[in-house]
Amino acid sequence: MAAFPKDSVWFVTGSSSGLGLEVAKLALARGWRVVLAARKPEALADLAKQYPERAMTVHLDVTHSASIAEAVEAAQTRFGHIDVLVNAAGDGYLAAIEEGEEDAIRAQFETNVFGLLAVTRNVLPGMRTRRRGHIVNFSSLGGLVAFAATGYYHATKFAVEALSESLSHEVKPLGIAVTIVEPGAFRTDWAGRSMIASSTVIDDYAQTAGKRREATTTSSGRQAGDPVKGAAALIAAMESETPPLRLLLGKSALDVALKRLDALRTNFETWRELSEGTDFPAA
Repeated sequence: MAAFPKDSVWFVTGSSSGLGLEVAKLALARGWRVVLAARKPEALADLAKQYPERAMTVHLDVTHSASIAEAVEAAQTRFGHIDVLVNAAGDGYLAAIEEGEEDAIRAQFETNVFGLLAVTRNVLPGMRTRRRGHIVNFSSLGGLVAFAATGYYHATKFAVEALSESLSHEVKPLGIAVTIVEPGAFRTDWAGRSMIASSTVIDDYAQTAGKRREATTTSSGRQAGDPVKGAAALIAAMESETPPLRLLLGKSALDVALKRLDALRTNFETWRELSEGTDFPAA
């Protein structure tokens, strides 16, 4: 895929903060048209005013179907179509599995999984009709490897990985690309004001989930990842001749992911004989 045309339209969810905001800002700086979608679009008013001809803000709550339909319709009414969908909306949740609270767990899935899917389903018909488009789904390093205290978050991101990979097979013949973004620890609000923590704390998990809860919250504002550089890397990958299905962001993300690959191979090879022994005898 070559560089995006100047009349390209980007629809960015979660564009009021973090990597979503930086992607939106860079897209505008590059001359593209951008729909700034967020639960609080007023927070993006100043940015939109800088680009009155090419930027618009829309209210979007990815957990409400009517809000999604209205936002996509408004974007298409203003700009005619959507070329790039960036699903960056999402949040985190800190809890050992046993500490998880039903409402918070379901809310995590509503935002990170079902909301992402709902926005994608609303945008796909237009992309199919034009036989072109690019869908970017924000997963995480936590979509490849799981740690204590963030099991529910990991579950949502593992789901995003699987759904996005399936989607890529379905839409590639239609001229639509899919990229899964897997950031490591970036200096965003994810571990700060955007993080929800369970009010249930069980002492038996103090040395596992408890320690990770503390480490996650205390790291906020000191992460190694630079959101501006992360956004630039994403767009560079998207504009390459062969955009990747998966894009890790951050050295630590790459290091941990490679160790995960090694651990999986070791696990599989260790149990090869038992795995292979479960087939019927060859005819």
